[in-house]
Amino acid sequence: MMDRNADAPWSKFDPEAYVDANYRSPLEVDLLIVRLMRDYFGKCFEDDAPRTGRGVDVGAGANLYPALSMLPWCEKILLLEYAQPNVEYLEKQASPAGFDTVWDPFWDQLREHPAYAAVEPRGRFGEIVRVERANLLDLDGQRRWDIGTMFFVADSMSECPDEFRRGVTCFMDALNEGAPFAAAFMKESVGYRVGDHRYPAYRVNEERVRESLNDWADDLEIHDLHHMVREGHEGIILALGRRNSAIADT
Repeated sequence: MMDRNADAPWSKFDPEAYVDANYRSPLEVDLLIVRLMRDYFGKCFEDDAPRTGRGVDVGAGANLYPALSMLPWCEKILLLEYAQPNVEYLEKQASPAGFDTVWDPFWDQLREHPAYAAVEPRGRFGEIVRVERANLLDLDGQRRWDIGTMFFVADSMSECPDEFRRGVTCFMDALNEGAPFAAAFMKESVGYRVGDHRYPAYRVNEERVRESLNDWADDLEIHDLHHMVREGHEGIILALGRRNSAIADT
């Protein structure tokens, strides 16, 4: 029997253990992903001024670098997250005290682009970022954003193919036409542990990711990154593109 999203112990997710395992010592693959996003978003927005977009990171979890990658291009950024411990972690990161120094190496990669270098990240993050508890699968397409990210969410919340496809659809349907996006997936993941608890995953590869996004995206780039960060997967896939004019099939 496949584990569905509702079966996972999200209320027991340990964000500090997750950060310690994945980001406290920056992994080369994450720094590479940050550079790829930086360059892609910089290319998408190079002719646009002022920076008045609205950004969203769905299933933000205990990971700030997707939101940081949107910082120069937005006047507001919303972090959507379902697990209450992660919501509390994100609210702390967006407080006036400023985000944890663990995220500084990722900003160091971003600020090599002049648009990022012009931003004071801690003040700006606290000023424009807010956090909302929400389930990706409950997004109804009524709210739309101008730029979006989804990192290790649609593939890392359920073992079920229908929930994976629905997760991708809900994310893409939350973006305005032309909105740049970045989405990351664990390749061929069989599930993962955070602290004492196991969480489900749906096994994806480059073909499956491309298939899930093709109908939604223009200028789609798929980066199959052959970096192993733990046991139980075969790499990371990063998808970059722009939302096209497709309408969700309801």
